[in-house]
Amino acid sequence: MKYSDDLFDVNNDLKFASIFGVLCAITSAVATVYSTEAAYIFISILIGNLIALKIDGPHHIITLIVFLVICLVCGIPDLNWVILLICILAAFSDEVGHELVSKFTDNRFLNLFFEYRFVMKIVILLLAIYGVFSFWIFICFISFEIAYEIAGIVF
Repeated sequence: MKYSDDLFDVNNDLKFASIFGVLCAITSAVATVYSTEAAYIFISILIGNLIALKIDGPHHIITLIVFLVICLVCGIPDLNWVILLICILAAFSDEVGHELVSKFTDNRFLNLFFEYRFVMKIVILLLAIYGVFSFWIFICFISFEIAYEIAGIVF
């Protein structure tokens, strides 16, 4: 999704931003339908971004629609509302912190913490430590986050 965002925000390229967004939606939705843990992660990121008003372009709307259609057609696993709420709050905190913390403090630790959205990483790690998620899901999530950062560098 990072590449899609940059294509739209920097290059004003709606066509390719939408294509990359749809690819992201398809892969995220397939993971969501296949894995309960992925469902918690991707649904919470989606809801956290919705609440933080980060779905702010036509490419995001297209991506959202594709994701929702696949999830509605294929179905999603049963989710525990408490775990989902914890993940949503983590995703929302990351998005708000990413946008606002650097405007209010010069604290290097806080700025790096929210620049790289560590709230969700810590929550997923804790859920893995407490046996709610498998440790492999944490590894997959960290890999997903590294790929997100690499996409920004490649762009």
